[in-house]
Amino acid sequence: MTQRSPKATAERNRTLDLASALVRGAVAAGLGLGSLTVLVMVLWISSPYPDSGPGGVLRAAAGVWLLAHGAGLVRPDTLSGVPAPVSMVPLLLVLGPVWLAHRAARDAAEPEEGRPGPSRAGAFCAVTAGYLLVVAGAAACARGGSLRPDPDTLVFPVALVVAGAAAAGVWTAAGRPFGPLPSWLPLVLQEAIARTLFRDRAEAACRSAAAGVTVLLGGGALLVAVALGRNAGAAQDAFLGLAGDWSGRFAVLLLAASLVPNAALWGAAYGLGPGFSLGTGATATPLGLDGTPAVPHFPLLAAVPDQGPGSLLNGAALAVPVAAALAVAWFTARRAAPADAPRAQAWSTRETVRVTLLAALGCAAGTALLTAVAGGPLGTGALREFGPVWWLAGPAALVWTSGIGVPAALLLRLWRLRTPGWAWRRDVPEADEPPATETATVAATVAEEKEEKAEAEAVIGRRRRWWAPWRGRGAAAGAAGDAAPGGNTAPAASSLPAPGTAPDAAPGALVGAGAGRGDAGFEPYDFLPTDPWHENDFREARWASLKRGSGGLMADFPAAPADPASPVDPAGPADFADPADLASGRPAPDPDRPGPTP
Repeated sequence: MTQRSPKATAERNRTLDLASALVRGAVAAGLGLGSLTVLVMVLWISSPYPDSGPGGVLRAAAGVWLLAHGAGLVRPDTLSGVPAPVSMVPLLLVLGPVWLAHRAARDAAEPEEGRPGPSRAGAFCAVTAGYLLVVAGAAACARGGSLRPDPDTLVFPVALVVAGAAAAGVWTAAGRPFGPLPSWLPLVLQEAIARTLFRDRAEAACRSAAAGVTVLLGGGALLVAVALGRNAGAAQDAFLGLAGDWSGRFAVLLLAASLVPNAALWGAAYGLGPGFSLGTGATATPLGLDGTPAVPHFPLLAAVPDQGPGSLLNGAALAVPVAAALAVAWFTARRAAPADAPRAQAWSTRETVRVTLLAALGCAAGTALLTAVAGGPLGTGALREFGPVWWLAGPAALVWTSGIGVPAALLLRLWRLRTPGWAWRRDVPEADEPPATETATVAATVAEEKEEKAEAEAVIGRRRRWWAPWRGRGAAAGAAGDAAPGGNTAPAASSLPAPGTAPDAAPGALVGAGAGRGDAGFEPYDFLPTDPWHENDFREARWASLKRGSGGLMADFPAAPADPASPVDPAGPADFADPADLASGRPAPDPDRPGPTP
């Protein structure tokens, strides 16, 4: 009987894991290709006048699947005889292949029960290799079809898209860590990533940038929807004119649905200012449509503005980048000054500006990347420039988000620091204000329930009104002075109230260390007198607190010592009992026991 060593077993398991990851990548690519092929076959079967046989349908499906990865296609059959490029990628089709590659890499990198999984680099390479094998087979199949893939685009961007999706899947399986970086990167960058503060700021900038890009996409989609609503008749005529049977109209509807994200990006570029190209000599911007556009007959293109200068309605599209900049500012200010955190934990002005600028840069980079794939040439003549210009849309997004986002983020940060809550919330004490003294806290514990509630209302303050958010720290003291009879605000002789006068204080007045802050001569670092610590009321309060904490093991508060002002017999007060104590029923002090010291 052969006994394998643990090293041989580990090597065998590692080989099996890599083979499984390779198969996962191939299966993910096959699922995407098979799903699209089934859809194309259904449309071909339902068409009353098919142009080719099953072989041509399979080649066309392979070409469309490669187009979903960013590959450029070439249409050889044209009226001029010159092959025409088809490089506009329907962005809705990209979601399927990217999600499948991401899921395959995530499942391959996760460890199975009972044994560790493959390394992250091994899972990434195996899944990517398996997926690219199917890509190579599909490219070979589509080479003789009506939509032939461009070999130069198979490496970039097809391989890059697959590798990016697989890397994201491995990163997800690892728990989405923000570091550590590879060892070949500069040491300064590795040390910066290792800091928790840097990671928090970078995460906040990424979230704000994603929010800005999302608002840009939503605003662009809204612009397209409004324009299509205004030109609904032209869109309907284009839809009905492209196909006469229901199968053809269904195919046109699917194509239009897959191009909806592209249209949203066109609308975002239009709102940013640079607009988009409608041929080599025509550009549509909020200022107007210049040149003669080469617009194909398609339903979504009915939203293109008319020729001539723009109107005020066209200028309203500029609200889209303004909303995106405000979204960046809002998400940054939320992290800069959290509502449930003290003031000391808020970011400084410099940090807020830096994170907002990083978010604006990320928003600009995302906008440039998306607008670069939202358009593309559809021919060799006038349609060789069709769609947004990414190198203009990206800088425009940077200017909008940084120019409006930075001041808005600073104002929102200031507002959140000055106003911790809304009208129905109570004032929150500032983080740098000293808390109430231990004396006032202990004294409040022995008061009656009604007096405790009234004192808590006085310490917390009155309800904040939304029309008066800029109340300073001394407003509570000022309100207390105004609430007093006659409205006199003369400074008191001492910063601490006399014993026994706390329940009679004016509503809203501060107690303990907070008293006297509204006085003109108050200094926050003055030494407070310690005389009240030895007063009888405060000693009783401390004794009652200790008794409650002991669970009833301590005795009652002892009798008060004799008044030093009263005449004392030369023999001493410890040898004889006070007649007043005997009359009130209190026990006489024991001369052999020391007096209590609470």
